[in-house]
Amino acid sequence: MVAKINRGASLYGAVIYNQQKVNESTARIISGNRMIADVTGNPEQVMRNTLWAFENYLLANRNTEKPVLHISLNPSVDDRLTDSQFADLAREYMQRMGYGDQPYIVYIHEDIGRRHIHIVSTCVNEKGEKIDDAYEWNRSMKACRELERKFGLKQVEDKRRELLEPYLKKADYQNGDVKQQVSNILKSVFSTYRFQSFGEYSALLSCFNIEAKQVRGEFEGTPYNGIVYTMTDNTGKPVCTPIKSSLIGKRFGYEGLEKRIGYNTREYKNKKRQPQTGGFHPPLERPGNRRGVPGERGRTHLRRDLHRPQEQGGL
Repeated sequence: MVAKINRGASLYGAVIYNQQKVNESTARIISGNRMIADVTGNPEQVMRNTLWAFENYLLANRNTEKPVLHISLNPSVDDRLTDSQFADLAREYMQRMGYGDQPYIVYIHEDIGRRHIHIVSTCVNEKGEKIDDAYEWNRSMKACRELERKFGLKQVEDKRRELLEPYLKKADYQNGDVKQQVSNILKSVFSTYRFQSFGEYSALLSCFNIEAKQVRGEFEGTPYNGIVYTMTDNTGKPVCTPIKSSLIGKRFGYEGLEKRIGYNTREYKNKKRQPQTGGFHPPLERPGNRRGVPGERGRTHLRRDLHRPQEQGGL
């Protein structure tokens, strides 16, 4: 089982993310702790009740910049748990992490091949004090191993690969929900691979039946650059209309890619990370370089890659 703990400043953002999936019938509320009783009504009432349950905690908050917890617990794809077992899993995990007396709501997500749960809570107690999170990563790992044994879950050697495996497979138009498939693959490629140019990025995506293109145009006299994504078949032929990056997330647009490529390049130069290019495709070959050995790149090279003529016109 893999646990991911995220912190944020917006309770509304964490709740609306999960509620939208409930509205789309790809998630359900299965349990809660210290919540207002009725969390099964219409979406507006559910949102209101959920926000109210956290109100006193967040109003009492003194100095914590990111008081909202958004945790996901991800068993192996081979594990089979009932809703009741998932609720127990969430409860015991929160207890082990020191959040057992906090208000929290548990959602089960069924939008990918592996059922998993999301927990929205707060790391601030009723007095406005931040709950101790020292050695949180180590404690979370320990809790996961203990719960794997208690619930008979599969113990996975490569936790990262297990978490991303449901996403890192070729997109298939026949499976429907094209936008969600594309979104899942983009997120996994961002997390797994250290591409250092738009050429590498688009080549990676092509391994998963996704084509990335830059489009340029002008709106009310102002020029713009954008990225669109299209699902393809195994021969590279588009099978759907292009999807604007803004419909998936800002980080997958022109500026987001620019920042990510710059970050990957700096990390490589600082030798903090080695470029991840294996596992799903052969190493990329670039003109003038040995296979798999990256050359020098800077902002100018990035813009050259992004600005290669591809498509003109509106998004």
